[in-house]
Amino acid sequence: MSPTDPFRVIFVCTGNICRSPMAEAVFRDLAEHQGLGPLIASSSAGTGEWHVGERADSRTLAALERRGYDGSNHRAKQFTAASFAENDLVVALDRTHERILKQWARDDDQEGKVTLLLSYDRDADGLDVPDPYYADAAMFDSVLAMIETATRGLFRQLEPALRQSRTPRTMPRI
Repeated sequence: MSPTDPFRVIFVCTGNICRSPMAEAVFRDLAEHQGLGPLIASSSAGTGEWHVGERADSRTLAALERRGYDGSNHRAKQFTAASFAENDLVVALDRTHERILKQWARDDDQEGKVTLLLSYDRDADGLDVPDPYYADAAMFDSVLAMIETATRGLFRQLEPALRQSRTPRTMPRI
């Protein structure tokens, strides 16, 4: 990768059909609206392989659409060892994902890329974004609202360095 490659962020949940696609869509929308789309790339993956190739859950897509986001192109994929090398920041949606990702890390550099999304929301009641899979549409909306708040916090931390350096690959670790 060259110094002008985008700073790459991957959001990780269990099956990559609910929470992480929401975070990916919100983060991408923030980058585009702030004029930083070419400098940041967001993606998502799951720790499990159950839904690989599937679209996001219909309730995820509906919640995103209600808030003005587009998740229609999403196809679930699994986080792999190569995902560490392909991304600059690995954002876990709960502590279980964080623990799994840190176990999969091959060295301190890879482990250092792993962070929790809700750690970027100072007002969050905990560190885990709840899994809405077995809940109703209202829970999907609630989870999306949590993700929006924390994703804005994450973006606020990344944005100044991106605007200043215009070379995301040299950005200091957050």
